[in-house]
Amino acid sequence: MKNLAMKTIKFTFLFITLLTFKNKIFAQSLPVGTVAIEDYYRRAQLLGDADSSVSFMIRPIYPKLSLKKNDVFYPDSSEIRRQSIDISPNLYRSKNGKLNISLLPFSVQAQTNSDHPYGWNDGVMIPAKGLQTLVSGGFYLQYGILSIQLKPEFDYATNSDFSTWNPATYGITTAKYYDFYNNIDLPARFGTKQYSKVFWGQSSILLNYKAVSFGLSTENLWWGPGIQNSLLMSNTAPGFKHLTLNTRKPIKTAIGSFEGQLIAGRLENSGYGVLTPEIDYFSNPLLVAKPNDSRYISGIVASWQPKWIPGLFLGLTRSSQLYTKDQSKFGDYFPFFSSTTSVNADQAASKSDNRSSLFMRWLWPEENAEIYFEYGKNNSSGDLRNQALEAARNRAYIFGLRKMIPFNKSRNENILISVEATQLQETNASDIANADSWYVNKYVRQGYTNAGQELGAGIGPGGNLQTLDVSWVKGLKKLGFQLQRYLHNNDFYFYAYTADQDARRHWTDLSIAFTGEWNYKNFIFSAKLMEVKSLNYQWYLYESPTDIVWVNGANAFNTQLQAGVTYRF
Repeated sequence: MKNLAMKTIKFTFLFITLLTFKNKIFAQSLPVGTVAIEDYYRRAQLLGDADSSVSFMIRPIYPKLSLKKNDVFYPDSSEIRRQSIDISPNLYRSKNGKLNISLLPFSVQAQTNSDHPYGWNDGVMIPAKGLQTLVSGGFYLQYGILSIQLKPEFDYATNSDFSTWNPATYGITTAKYYDFYNNIDLPARFGTKQYSKVFWGQSSILLNYKAVSFGLSTENLWWGPGIQNSLLMSNTAPGFKHLTLNTRKPIKTAIGSFEGQLIAGRLENSGYGVLTPEIDYFSNPLLVAKPNDSRYISGIVASWQPKWIPGLFLGLTRSSQLYTKDQSKFGDYFPFFSSTTSVNADQAASKSDNRSSLFMRWLWPEENAEIYFEYGKNNSSGDLRNQALEAARNRAYIFGLRKMIPFNKSRNENILISVEATQLQETNASDIANADSWYVNKYVRQGYTNAGQELGAGIGPGGNLQTLDVSWVKGLKKLGFQLQRYLHNNDFYFYAYTADQDARRHWTDLSIAFTGEWNYKNFIFSAKLMEVKSLNYQWYLYESPTDIVWVNGANAFNTQLQAGVTYRF
């Protein structure tokens, strides 16, 4: 608790120090997951109120440059920036106008899970039971072509105890669980104590020239059109240190406009095991410790908006990670290449972990709607013949659509309907039998993760998700409900249970949530109440002496409550 108090004091002191500066919001990025504001801009495209040449498939975005919004954090024209007497968003501006410093919004986000961890797309927050709080704030500095965005994040979680694995599960099934999760860094629990950590968060140091930036960043990235999930980059895990070369607004050419990003960075390991406590099988430990070697990641994303088809965006992504000790040639530093090297005497396998996707988003402002799709391949050989014969092998996809229905035009009120489906489950029997799955890798044994969480879709390997959202929206204000069906790691299910011909124990979460976002003066408030019923929690069924077919699963009920407030200076 003493360390926690000192970290809190240091963070508070840093933020108060920023406020001591004395007197334009500049071309800072809008962090991925910014409450209310980020999705406001995307909804504005559906209504025809924002530049339709911006893809929203490479984030963070730069609203001042790409969407022509001077006041990034006050996008709603019905709002009036209300500045207090003592605090101005403009901390300092030099007489010649070259040096400008401004405050970024200060936010506090809290959530609690009553029974077991649940949720994703929450950045530095960890999967945990109990209360968890995220605090963030900072400033933005611009001097000529140099920009510095400092927005650290502090996370504290009570990290309460819960059952990470049903102790009545057969030992052979537990061993198979370790077969799977020994090859991906997704700990069921981040230790047994309270958790607290300060991150660099949404920070960057960039050199900017016209539509292009180059520099160092720890910001979260989001690649692709999905809203609930993204196959390669999302904000489920904390942001990682990376060099970036990226566009800040669409670059217009004779054949349309382009956006893109090229990154090279370092991923962190969680340092935790698989289960808490770990389990032995016949007195032998099932946990196989992962190497603590550093991992290098490179990636690229590009989006093209053909000038002949307004509103249509086509794009691709590619990522590659490997241990830094295995980097031996120039091509290992780029996402376009992967070296195949003999890992053992029996099998030639790649020392790099690769995945890629193709995506599209089609925006129809006349219909106040959009449709989007992402199709990805996990460690695919790239052989065209094999792809033609087994197109569904190692694949994953995301499909979604959104529609705004005018509800009260005189008051600018609309009903927003969103539907999205994500499918990560494997389709090939031999891959399932080998415990292969999206984000899992038997050589780079942390899998496609950073700091113990998925870089891509937060539903994890073998997961499937269907979501329906219906909301009333008016400017930044939004009230609605959400229905979800989440099927946990079906690849592990088939790997562990198919031999028993037991088709009853899929771990399936059914949830309903009520959500709200509301702006008032300088504040944005957000809240979410979700009730989750987990059927066959941890894939466990109770034994029945009388009925061998219809037996009860170890169902669990979880209540998740989220609440947050953001102050915009």
